[in-house]
Amino acid sequence: MSRIGKSLIQLPQDVTLEIAKDNLVTVKGSKGTLTQQIDSAISVKNTDGVIQLERATESKRHKAMHGLYRALLNNMVTGVSEGYKKQLELVGVGYKATVQGDVLELSLGYSHSIFLGLPEEVKATAETVKGQNPVVTLESFDKQLIGQVAAKIKSLRTVEPYKGKGIRFVGEQVRRKAGKTAAK
Repeated sequence: MSRIGKSLIQLPQDVTLEIAKDNLVTVKGSKGTLTQQIDSAISVKNTDGVIQLERATESKRHKAMHGLYRALLNNMVTGVSEGYKKQLELVGVGYKATVQGDVLELSLGYSHSIFLGLPEEVKATAETVKGQNPVVTLESFDKQLIGQVAAKIKSLRTVEPYKGKGIRFVGEQVRRKAGKTAAK
């Protein structure tokens, strides 16, 4: 992980980074504001819009944290400047999705509809085109939060391996199993 930690992070022009005394890093951009507590063994330096992370020792734990915190800071910078987007596809007969405010309503073949409250940082849109599967698009500046919300939605109806029905990411490959064969 140390090779990842050694690489520098370039700040875009509209992004500012502040480092507090207790290693609390705050990144502000056009999309929002994110904060991350950095371990005391890792020092963060900002010189003219270039962020560099350095570790205290060469121990295995500090090398691992060096790469981890560099990746987290890079994700924060990318999130507040560009944002993240995930698309989920609902594959199944009668599967539907609608968004009303910050509530996502899913009809997934159960006897009831599922209402999922979304965090205010995550914006969702549902699109249904005739002849195609419904697609739910999630957008946010927080990579960890959007991944957690997408995983929660996927867990409501996991993809089964025989017919491929369920919720999956757009473009995700599903390993299919052969069904039973008839006896002779």
